[in-house]
Amino acid sequence: METYLKVLDPDDSSAGGGSASAIAGAMAGALLALVARLSRPSIRKNGGSAAGTPPGELDDAAFEGMALRAIALSQRLRAGAREDTEAFQAVRDSYRLPKASEAEKAKRQLAVQAAWVRATGKPLENAEACLALLELGVELKDWVNPSVYSDYSSGLYLARAGLLGCLDNVSINLPSLKDEGVAASIALRATVCRSRCEALAALPGILA
Repeated sequence: METYLKVLDPDDSSAGGGSASAIAGAMAGALLALVARLSRPSIRKNGGSAAGTPPGELDDAAFEGMALRAIALSQRLRAGAREDTEAFQAVRDSYRLPKASEAEKAKRQLAVQAAWVRATGKPLENAEACLALLELGVELKDWVNPSVYSDYSSGLYLARAGLLGCLDNVSINLPSLKDEGVAASIALRATVCRSRCEALAALPGILA
């Protein structure tokens, strides 16, 4: 909640787009958990789903499993929002370290680079959590209770927005990484994440 309030405060620059994107993902997870639980066969209305009646049937335990996965991802992203803010603050703090001597300069440079790796890696982790929510949403797609379909679609939109916002933060921080191997590894993971998101968004009935 503290991070959320920081995002809402235009005069507080400690929490920005990365934290806001992670919070969007956390909300997506909560919505998808709600949808999964309200789409259980025991309570789903009209005996069907928003996309028609799929072959076979899942039992209540399967939907509860999806709900628990969504909740875990939501909690992970909520924590990730706070950690993103902390990572950005660590970058600020590293630049404030003393640099009067060569030893201090070397120590400061190591701290700066460690902070940038953290500030680039954390939004990537958050983006990957948002991707996991999109994948869960695809898994749930054919079973959604029609009465909560707007909650389902809202969850998908939030997950996608969170993913793309987090990846933008990765992109803007990448040039600050001096270790080319680390930068290349992070860039590759970000590319895979974005490509997978685009593929999921193109599926029928997803983010239409």
